[in-house]
Amino acid sequence: MSKYIGPVCKLCRREGVKLFLKGNRCESDKCAIERRPKPPGIHGARRRKMTGYGLQLREKQKLKRKYGLLEKQFHHTFVVAEKMKGITGLNLLQLLERRIDNLVFRVGLANSRRQARQMVKHGWFFVNGRKVDLPGFTLKEEDVLSVKPSDERNARLKEIRELTSRRERPEWLLFDENVFETKIARYPVKDEIDASIQEQLIVELYSR
Repeated sequence: MSKYIGPVCKLCRREGVKLFLKGNRCESDKCAIERRPKPPGIHGARRRKMTGYGLQLREKQKLKRKYGLLEKQFHHTFVVAEKMKGITGLNLLQLLERRIDNLVFRVGLANSRRQARQMVKHGWFFVNGRKVDLPGFTLKEEDVLSVKPSDERNARLKEIRELTSRRERPEWLLFDENVFETKIARYPVKDEIDASIQEQLIVELYSR
């Protein structure tokens, strides 16, 4: 399966916002976007007038890169969101938030979504008692995410939890610190995902 293997800090600089692709480094003074806030490349400092299409494209790229998806994966998620009842933009954000790799990151069991994706692929997690090793697996309301029992894994997760303890955990997730178990209490609302994302621009882009 193909994946992006380039420098992830350049992605944050290109979008002009922190995408938290390198975990705790993004929250420190070593963050690339803090040290070099201009876009990457020799022409990064130039001021460019953004067209309507450019704004739509940048919003899609920002969201796609934030969750670590490639174009084909992201478009497939959008198609699924479009077929669901309700508002397409909100459906898209909820589908991305309910990915198992994102949930692992959100509750602080991984420093970044990239690390969470690797842990899922290595079979660290169960959903409702069944092993899941697909990072794109989407959980539903009342589903329970748990960790495969192992003293070594538990010790490693405790180390990660100490590093991510400052991260704010969403209210729609119920997390048990003692057994590293997460329950989907309900689906998230827009403000609990990312208030800065203009998902309507992405809907308009795919509606062209």
